[in-house]
Amino acid sequence: MFENLQDRLGSILNGLTGRGALSEADVSAALREVRRALLEADVALDVVRSFTDRVREKAVGAEILKSIKPGQMVVKIVHDELIEMLGGEGVGIDLHAPAPVVVMMVGLQGSGKTTTTAKIAHRLSTREKKKVLMASLDTRRPAAQEQLRQLGAQASIDTLPVISGQSPTDIAARAVQAAKLGGHDVVILDTAGRTHIDEPLMVEMADIKKRSNPHEILLVADSLTGQDAVNLARNFDERVGITGLVLTRMDGDGRGGAALSMRAVTGKPIKLIGVGEKMSELEEFHPRRIADRILGMGDIVSLVERAAENIDAEKAAAMAAKMAKGKFDLDDLADQLRQMQKMGGMGGIMGMMPGMAGMKDKMAAAGLDDKLFGRQIAIIQSMTKAERANPDLLKHSRKKRIAAGSGTDAAAINKLLKMHRQMADMMKMMGGKGKGGMMKQMMSGLAGKMGLGGGMGGGMPDLSNVDPRQLEALQKQAEAAGLGKPGGGMPGLGGLPGGLPGLGGAKLPGLGGGFPGLPGLPKKK
Repeated sequence: MFENLQDRLGSILNGLTGRGALSEADVSAALREVRRALLEADVALDVVRSFTDRVREKAVGAEILKSIKPGQMVVKIVHDELIEMLGGEGVGIDLHAPAPVVVMMVGLQGSGKTTTTAKIAHRLSTREKKKVLMASLDTRRPAAQEQLRQLGAQASIDTLPVISGQSPTDIAARAVQAAKLGGHDVVILDTAGRTHIDEPLMVEMADIKKRSNPHEILLVADSLTGQDAVNLARNFDERVGITGLVLTRMDGDGRGGAALSMRAVTGKPIKLIGVGEKMSELEEFHPRRIADRILGMGDIVSLVERAAENIDAEKAAAMAAKMAKGKFDLDDLADQLRQMQKMGGMGGIMGMMPGMAGMKDKMAAAGLDDKLFGRQIAIIQSMTKAERANPDLLKHSRKKRIAAGSGTDAAAINKLLKMHRQMADMMKMMGGKGKGGMMKQMMSGLAGKMGLGGGMGGGMPDLSNVDPRQLEALQKQAEAAGLGKPGGGMPGLGGLPGGLPGLGGAKLPGLGGGFPGLPGLPKKK
């Protein structure tokens, strides 16, 4: 969502960091461009004014202008103010109240309230181990109550049985009573919406609030609606009193202005963001991480957390054991490709890697996309079990059969086999040198220094309090150990404590080296 803003701000701030000294005129010129970029991203005018005024006040001063690298200081100020504009620290759903905690969902029709209700219920039941009851109060939209019932069945979440003819306020009161009798920890009320804000809607919301006494009132807003979403939040807050915001469709191609404006305009925290259609595709909103992404600094912590969620612990342990023995067959490669698909594919992973924003454009120009993983998995699945275990068996006749079975050609098969050989050689290097393998020793040492705990075979550490810069240190120290040299390739996050095999692999030929596990890029001419 923030790609255009990221590109604009990146070019503006890069122009500042390249200079040895900055004058007040330089800062003013850069802030004019920042102001224009934010306005084009559909950020509210008063928010933009306040933001640029605060940055100018801090940036134009003797202390900054006399510093060694004033441009970098300006970037830091912009970064800090961006975090402040987005809300400072992330705020989750507050469940600190007597059970059952009532969560009321409000918003306009079509914003994704019902789906978001089910996503939140799924999140609370799987992560927080809470017993959740969902109730649909939408008596106007056809099949709205049936939709919530079906979503509840998919996610194994209890839903309030439908009794026809009841008013929304009566359903709310019955839901709270049923939650008390059923021993539920949380009850989520999915209220009705309208195509626009009107008086009957606000009266109904106020009545429901009075009858159910919700602890949280979450406004669900479509992030693609721009400034209308900001006005919506202001109106709902004035009439009903919201406690937080949930932004849907954050994976879309909107300009992102609503997300940047809503916290500053309403003073209410953005608690969750929807990043896809699946039940699991709901994330906490972390202002610092979003600011890092906007300024092209990556989001290593979210990347590692996503890896920890998507990677099977038993498979990770088995992979670590095979790596220690220097073994790596085509079945292992297929597993890595599937794990990268789960983590958002090339684009999703590279968008979170520091300094990798420009790499996506190079990949697109080279004709590479996430369909590449699917094609390579199809090639591997077209092989026999013996061929996957021993790729040396693959002679011309076998390749011809595999190409026909996978809908590819011999060239694609040869590229896959070459990538596998590179990765297998790296696994041998990591597993064979020294006691327990060079990679295991290095990562254990780094993890200990960083206070992450555990070694290669240990469990996934608690990353909630780890600064992204600490995790970036892994890459730098690994390069210092010789893994980032030409022909080697940094194995990414494959050796983080607990083993994240979805990010391991060979160096990218043709792009200056560095990013691992992304096959098939052409060499430089």
